[in-house]
Amino acid sequence: MSCTRLLLRSGPVLAAALALPAGQAVAASGISVSAVGSTVSVVTSACTRTDGGWGSATLLTGRRTDVSAGRRTILAGTTAGQSATWSDVRPGTYTVVVVCSGGGTAGTRPVLVPSASGTSSAAPALGIMGGLGGAARDYGPLTLGVGAALVGGGVIATGWYLRRR
Repeated sequence: MSCTRLLLRSGPVLAAALALPAGQAVAASGISVSAVGSTVSVVTSACTRTDGGWGSATLLTGRRTDVSAGRRTILAGTTAGQSATWSDVRPGTYTVVVVCSGGGTAGTRPVLVPSASGTSSAAPALGIMGGLGGAARDYGPLTLGVGAALVGGGVIATGWYLRRR
């Protein structure tokens, strides 16, 4: 009987805790950043045109956070999407910040520029960052099967433990 009350009391808290990170991960950044060779580009659809422009995008080196200290470029595009590009970017970790013309930040995202020509993906320059996680990589059936077995074992063990109490 006490297990039922415990589960009923913790249910709404658990549901809120699971829903909060998912909503934050989606709304965390309204930009998409990519690096191909020595060219970095950013795309967004979060800005609206005010004062004759969409806004600007800044490429910051290392762990800098001051937008005035980076390479700034004006966003170009349409209402469907705006973009900016930087050429001849040296290899390293950078942070891209997009500021709309209204003054609001559309998003901030780290990017890794590779030392050899090729494509790269966003790299966590400022520690671990939330996002898609495992959904960004295609895992095989063996990995998914082992993961499912671990989760299933955890659910069974939790049920057994709660029943024994």
